[in-house]
Amino acid sequence: MNSTSRRRALATGLATLVGGLASPLSRAQNWPAKPIKLIVPFPPGGATDSMARLLAETLAPRLGQPLVVDNKPGAATAIGIEAVVRSPPDGYTLLVSGASSYTILPALRDKLPFDVTKDLLPIALVTYAPLVAVTSPSKPYQRLADVIVAAKANPHKLTFSTYGPGSQPHLAAELLADAAAVQLDAVPYKGSADALIGLMRGDVDIGVETVSAAIAHIKAGKLRALAVTRATRSPFLPQVPGLDELNLSGASIQGFYAVAAPAGTPTAVVQRLVREIAQIMATPEAKAKCDDLSLEAVTIGPDGLRATMNAELGRYRELNKRLKINMD
Repeated sequence: MNSTSRRRALATGLATLVGGLASPLSRAQNWPAKPIKLIVPFPPGGATDSMARLLAETLAPRLGQPLVVDNKPGAATAIGIEAVVRSPPDGYTLLVSGASSYTILPALRDKLPFDVTKDLLPIALVTYAPLVAVTSPSKPYQRLADVIVAAKANPHKLTFSTYGPGSQPHLAAELLADAAAVQLDAVPYKGSADALIGLMRGDVDIGVETVSAAIAHIKAGKLRALAVTRATRSPFLPQVPGLDELNLSGASIQGFYAVAAPAGTPTAVVQRLVREIAQIMATPEAKAKCDDLSLEAVTIGPDGLRATMNAELGRYRELNKRLKINMD
């Protein structure tokens, strides 16, 4: 090969190398070029699904592409999470879920096919979601204290609804039982919609649901609110006591909803999502829609979401050493 041929070969090789290096950046800069999937690890109809659809509706015009909600319930949200972490990290598959996925499940279950702290890239915490302990009006419990008295008199006789081991309702009810020194038995449902039906029918004694999912049924008289599972009363249910005034502060648990992507998603894509979501959640329109859903709109970015995950993972793992909740 003469010198001219060698120079041409070298130039061709360098061009190929540079093109290969530049292509991920180019793809990120051109993002999004097709519809984006929002995976929700719950069935349609619950608060998580409502939050995802709010994001889909408000992000679509900003990004110039439709956002499609894909419900993948099951295994206490593990099925949906795995679908996200196994997806290409290209910005076209995102997770929209709550504390169940980001903190509770990974804290209480050892055998998972993923590590949320390594396999998920936090994008934004978008709302806080107060929780409320409820019962059917057909039940004799007027206050949470009535449930506790009945449970103490009948260990393992009273039941509570869950979406399966590792779900937020499961941990919330376990925390209440532990703080009150009573024993309750879990009855699993596929998701919030099914659990609410069971609660309204009186199939179970109590349940812990997001205020967002339960408030319409409470106002309609189909559910009785016993307590919000935070220190103080919620502005969405000001007539319902918080846990501090019931001397059950140790059972406090804060719900939230957040967005994450598969680890390795390009920085440019993440930055665009962070910026767009923050701007959306700061608008009066988004705040009003969140109020309608009994959710508190916030704008917390990747660092804040990761800090929340790390703090709650530590708290729930420590609690599990004492409660010994079997999630595997």
